[in-house]
Amino acid sequence: MTATVQTQSNEASAGGQTPLVELRNVGKSYGHIHALKDISLRVHAGQVTGILGDNGAGKSTLIKIIAGLHQQTEGELLVDGEPTKFSSPADALGKGIATVYQNLAVVPLMPVWRNFFLGQEVRKKSFPYSLDANAMRATTLAELAKMGIELPDVDAPIGSLSGGQRQCVAIARAVFFGARVLILDEPTAALGVKQSGVVLKYITAAKEAGFGVVFITHNPHHAHMVGDHFVLLNRGRQKLDCTYDEISLEHLTQQMAGGDELEALSHELGRK
Repeated sequence: MTATVQTQSNEASAGGQTPLVELRNVGKSYGHIHALKDISLRVHAGQVTGILGDNGAGKSTLIKIIAGLHQQTEGELLVDGEPTKFSSPADALGKGIATVYQNLAVVPLMPVWRNFFLGQEVRKKSFPYSLDANAMRATTLAELAKMGIELPDVDAPIGSLSGGQRQCVAIARAVFFGARVLILDEPTAALGVKQSGVVLKYITAAKEAGFGVVFITHNPHHAHMVGDHFVLLNRGRQKLDCTYDEISLEHLTQQMAGGDELEALSHELGRK
């Protein structure tokens, strides 16, 4: 079965709402190298958009464009329906787009609460204007509780937490600092089944709270469990664009594995 890119709007499935973020025929070139070509997708509030692809598919380049690290060389990036160009990640953050990278950018030996406020520390309002540790501890506990994350001790080094717990802390941090769109870069890639389940649970919680979630993954099972809309990249091109109701896990897995190519290879090997 040959997968084709579906270019029709998914506005109806999102209740006619304007997407929080939209890409229209976006491309990115480095000289004569085309890392991305003709990528179109929409990120709606209260939905998870799964971006799937193998290594070298273009997922990292796509992240960097939405996160403000790179500018596209072709096409349009729209935020709340308005054409936008980000000159830095700070611009994207200012529009409510936060990226949680796979390495999380945490300081392992620092307490959870220090990492939660890393780079955005709260200081006391009176001299000597030192860090308000008590306020930051209380806020960290409260924000984690909102996400259903229960940690016995926010003074523990964040490096002592499981991978799933660290991912959830990073998600809660992004939400607290004003994110409306969460870009999650392979959050389950290095996790076991149980810890992956923890992260998927909080992705669903973020969706139900009204956030737009971009879930970057190479695992079709994880994507299908929480996703509402799927985009499959292959060598910088958009191979598939469909909603949850339009594709089964079996078909998504087949396309992720290169179904047509594998079938052709199987026939070729069978003839030898």
